Amino acid sequence: MRVAVMATCLGDAMFPEAPRATVRLLRRLGVEVEVPEAQTCCGQPMVNTGYLDEAVPLVRRTVEAFEGFDAVVVPSGSCAGSVRHQHRLVAERAGDPAVADGVARLVPRAHELSELLVDVLGVTDVGASFPHRVTYHPTCHSLRMLRVGDRPLRLLREVRGIDLVELPRADECCGFGGTFAVKNAEVSVAMGADKARHVRETGAEVLVAGDASCLMHVGGLLSRQRAGVRTMHLAEVLASTADDPAGRA
Repeated sequence: MRVAVMATCLGDAMFPEAPRATVRLLRRLGVEVEVPEAQTCCGQPMVNTGYLDEAVPLVRRTVEAFEGFDAVVVPSGSCAGSVRHQHRLVAERAGDPAVADGVARLVPRAHELSELLVDVLGVTDVGASFPHRVTYHPTCHSLRMLRVGDRPLRLLREVRGIDLVELPRADECCGFGGTFAVKNAEVSVAMGADKARHVRETGAEVLVAGDASCLMHVGGLLSRQRAGVRTMHLAEVLASTADDPAGRA
């Protein structure tokens, strides 16, 4: 199977360890992995703020960048949700049959990381080792738009040495919400503070999620509170092994 990694904007510019860990993990599982250099933003920020026309060139570029691969893995529930649901809206508005056809071909091949591992590759034990106390935050897009369910937890439960503790009120939004955090900063911070409090209640060393955006938001609050809780993307934990605790092999 030939798989392409969609690095995402945050992965490319601010949190490169998530897409790097995705590549390492999949190669360890024997998957042929590529990171197309032609990729750029999927267009989600434009769509979320109502600028669908401005998103058309980005959707067209995304379709072209990931053409020909058997599957596309997106280490972000948010961006995976955009490709699977928003791209069709953009294509319909554009009235361009080529874009619409490209989106139709891309959508069934686009998978959030836990979906690819569990549903496509058929694995839950990826050979990971991470001897730390961990709690998991199910991000809104993965939970509500993609409905990944317990797939990330099934993967984490198979990690050797992990002490996985339940996050109170886990299904509540952390408050980031993309441009919501900019337009409604006070509400966003209040929601994030609630999430950070629940994380501290678990006594976890590490907060894990499948979206760098949520980790950035909650992690920033935890850092300011000097809570002593690290944030890590799901891919980083799954890429870690006993021989390579940092997952950087």
